Amino acid sequence: MEKFSYEALSQEGKTCRGRLLAATLSDARQQLREKGLAVITLKKTAKVELFSGSSLSARDLALVTRQLATLIAASLPVDEAVRIVAQQSDKKSVKKIFTQLRGKVQEGHSLATALATFPKVFGRMYCAMVAAGETSGHLPLVLQRLATNEEQSQKLKGKIMQAMIYPIVLTVVACGVIAILLTAVVPKVIEQFITMKQALPLSTRALLGCSDFLRDYGLALSGGVALVVVGNALWLRNPARMLRRHRQHLSWPLIGRVIRSISTASYARTLSILNASAVPLLEAMRISASVVGNDYARQQLNEAEEKVREGGKFHQALSATGLFPPMMLHMVAAGEQSGSLDEMLERSAHIQEEQLSHNITLAVALFEPLLVVTMASIVLFIILAILQPILQLNEMIG
Repeated sequence: MEKFSYEALSQEGKTCRGRLLAATLSDARQQLREKGLAVITLKKTAKVELFSGSSLSARDLALVTRQLATLIAASLPVDEAVRIVAQQSDKKSVKKIFTQLRGKVQEGHSLATALATFPKVFGRMYCAMVAAGETSGHLPLVLQRLATNEEQSQKLKGKIMQAMIYPIVLTVVACGVIAILLTAVVPKVIEQFITMKQALPLSTRALLGCSDFLRDYGLALSGGVALVVVGNALWLRNPARMLRRHRQHLSWPLIGRVIRSISTASYARTLSILNASAVPLLEAMRISASVVGNDYARQQLNEAEEKVREGGKFHQALSATGLFPPMMLHMVAAGEQSGSLDEMLERSAHIQEEQLSHNITLAVALFEPLLVVTMASIVLFIILAILQPILQLNEMIG
């Protein structure tokens, strides 16, 4: 955040001076325009020190937001509501953040400006909605929507994590069992046949080779994999490379559909909340695009914003991105024509989230049996490779 000093003309023609906090010069101008002020001079004065040492979990953020909404709806002053939230919380991080927030509000800053000094806690969407709520006089309603949105986001993340836990645990356990078999069990069993100078079948020799390789070069192989992962992360620091990689992700079967569903659902829900909170459409589109994690999808959505800025229709701009399914586009077009865009966006976001849950369930349903069959095949090969020399020995004795 930056601190700006300004001189401006009010609607009554009076000259007024002051200071404000904003991320950029254009954001500062926008704040002044929203207050009905015509800018004469506007310049940056100093860098604002951000309180970034504390953070809140999504669950805590939803809770304190709902508490704040309830207190402000009860006609308590904002600084008093912030003080009560800090006082009743048992968590040090909440107390620290809201105590500092109260200090900023008591200095004369708006709640949105005070929240913006914690960018790692309160994102751009959060601050923009609070600013819109303060301007329109519907701050409690806006805070309730924010709390509901945080709870829904947490619920969706919980579904994704719950679906992924079992396959991940199964993969780790299976790989660990196979590694133990190859490095500890197989060498000792096959060593007995080597001592007897018995000719080993091809499958047993192949298994012994895998065992020796894993035992001799396992650490080097693990280090190589770690280097590849780190090197890939460093290589992707280049924005152009990351953009190409994210574009490739969208074309992958099944995984691409999941990424597309996550991106469009988060965009539609964020835009719905911002639009319902009286945030201007172009500003809402810009903020909504920033919450999308895929760089290529974000670039396409930013291009859609430019098309709307140039006079294009909203649903046509979204259609040009190639990200949204036809049903979602038809719902947005209907909402745009009927004046119920926020409602249609919320419905389409709900549909996309349901589709996302279906895609994740399908991916897990396909992955689990494939993993079980693969691991069972590897274990079966190990068992057969050990049993073949034993059967040969029995035949020789017989």
